[in-house]
Amino acid sequence: MRQAVDVNVDAMLEDLRTLVEIESPSRDTEALAASAKAVAAVIENRLGGQATLVESEAGPHGHWSAGGDPKILILGHHDTVFPLGTLERRPFMVADGQATGPGVFDMLGGLVQAVHGLATLDDLSGVEILMTADEEVGSRSSRALIEERALACGAVLVVEGAADGGGLKTGRKGCGTFRVSIAGRASHAGLEPAAGVNALIEASHQVLDIAALGRPEVGTTVTPTVASAGTLDNVVPAEATVIVDVRVESADEKERIESAFAALAPHLDEARIAVQGAISRPPMPESASVELFAVARRLLPGLEGRAVGGGSDGNFTAALGVPTLDGLGAVGGGAHADHEFLVIDAMAERANLVAGLVHAVQHA
Repeated sequence: MRQAVDVNVDAMLEDLRTLVEIESPSRDTEALAASAKAVAAVIENRLGGQATLVESEAGPHGHWSAGGDPKILILGHHDTVFPLGTLERRPFMVADGQATGPGVFDMLGGLVQAVHGLATLDDLSGVEILMTADEEVGSRSSRALIEERALACGAVLVVEGAADGGGLKTGRKGCGTFRVSIAGRASHAGLEPAAGVNALIEASHQVLDIAALGRPEVGTTVTPTVASAGTLDNVVPAEATVIVDVRVESADEKERIESAFAALAPHLDEARIAVQGAISRPPMPESASVELFAVARRLLPGLEGRAVGGGSDGNFTAALGVPTLDGLGAVGGGAHADHEFLVIDAMAERANLVAGLVHAVQHA
């Protein structure tokens, strides 16, 4: 088994500072272009070679290959959920054993750790890195590229942040968003309320029907999250919308939920319903991570694995049958929140874990 090699934590923190201070909110293609160039520069500086920027409508995806027959894909993203200007309010800081700042945990820290871990290996043949620009908004522009490189490589390490307590993510729920649009008919709420078709009342019926689709006993959650209706306080609302978050653990539940949304029917005469959306990220079954997680446990005895509710691009690769292990990035917490943080003392161990897994796959 490969022995762990010392990595320079100060150098990792400097690279992390560079990436965090770029700022890279999803859908801001100008910011993402700058971020992709910075990511490419970090990879090239630490590993040599040349990273390719793959342009897309969502912004550039960064791809790097060491050459040789593809064997393993390091997968992550460089977009974050934080709008431009967050850095001014919450600058990158290192204090009390933690690094803080927008994106340190989700997931720039994981990228930096992986690159520095790979830099300790004498042979990187067959290794590829793919850092996408749109993971936080559904990976619509990057999915085909992710799936292409995953199938070519045959094994995927996802450097998203670790689970609570530092565990790896061995399974993930499939997830998606549905938008239910209701059309009614406006009328004066005082003079002739019965002449209207109240879209808000119809939406209320739909919310109850939709919430009843959940089956938490099998891991299916169906959660209405955003609703809007109406224009003025004396007008029967003619339109309403309901946004719904869905999480499932199985392909059967994915099919059931999608069929149920397609079959939604109005309760009020003359109301009309239109549904958009799908469970866009298929479930990542724990079976996809068994082999790679066993290797990780040999490298770090006692390491825990957890199935989690959130999705990642590893959902796509696991659904293809490609061995996939997730949560190999930063140890910390607070993803998408102002208290986001990375544990500095865990950085070297996680960098070496990625390196050890790559080495094991190369020599399997």
